[in-house]
Amino acid sequence: MSVHKKPIKKITTHQLQEMKNRGEKISMLTAYDFSMAKLVDASGVDVILVGDSASNVMAGHETTLPITLDQMIYHASAVVRAVERALVVVDIPFGSYQGNSSEALRSSIRIMKESGGHAVKMEGGSEIQESVKRILSAGIPVMGHLGLTPQSIYKFGTYTVRAKEEEEAEKLIADAKILEECGCFSIVLEKIPAQLAKRVAKEVNIPIIGIGAGPYVDGQVLVLHDLLGITTEFKPRFLRHYAKLDTIITEAIGKYVEDVKKIDFPNEDEMY
Repeated sequence: MSVHKKPIKKITTHQLQEMKNRGEKISMLTAYDFSMAKLVDASGVDVILVGDSASNVMAGHETTLPITLDQMIYHASAVVRAVERALVVVDIPFGSYQGNSSEALRSSIRIMKESGGHAVKMEGGSEIQESVKRILSAGIPVMGHLGLTPQSIYKFGTYTVRAKEEEEAEKLIADAKILEECGCFSIVLEKIPAQLAKRVAKEVNIPIIGIGAGPYVDGQVLVLHDLLGITTEFKPRFLRHYAKLDTIITEAIGKYVEDVKKIDFPNEDEMY
């Protein structure tokens, strides 16, 4: 007697819109490799972001700027192979779309063809609208990103909260509406005042995902290594540690080293 596996309902951009419409919050986390992506997907996360934050947590760079398109495709390919349910969104890295819309389209096509990702994400508002439209014309879904945009860190000079002043706040709202009009299916708002994020979520019809943007948006995203307590140096106010894996991992490895030194590993049951 054969046993049929219950089909897993994949998350799509359309389903995310339906979630916003009915008031169901969207969960989103980063992942950069097969093993961790498999666990994240099995845990029921709706969206997995293959973030350019891999530059920080996987490669040890100070900013997201050094990671290349080839490296993003490598990470995204590993994640896609692990995922059965979540929507996989891939960051277009710095220098792979800012030049012109043709470059943005080429980068997006490479990501989709070579990694199997389901959508791309890019930072910026009015300045990238031509690129967004061109990418969408090729049938590639686009997620926007406003507020603190890490790829522009040297322009801002700081990771402080963005859009606290009225002029910048009004530009952010205008940019969100431009991204919606261009056809973006969702927007990430990073490190902005909660009341401003609430206003954007009300005035824009597409799902708004927050990171350091308060609870009034349509969903939340965190970097997986921050949430799990693997990286401990990064301690912004918005971050909640759901585990302290740095301690668990170092203690486990320390015990292994100790057992090897004492010739306690492997024991008789662990030999052939």
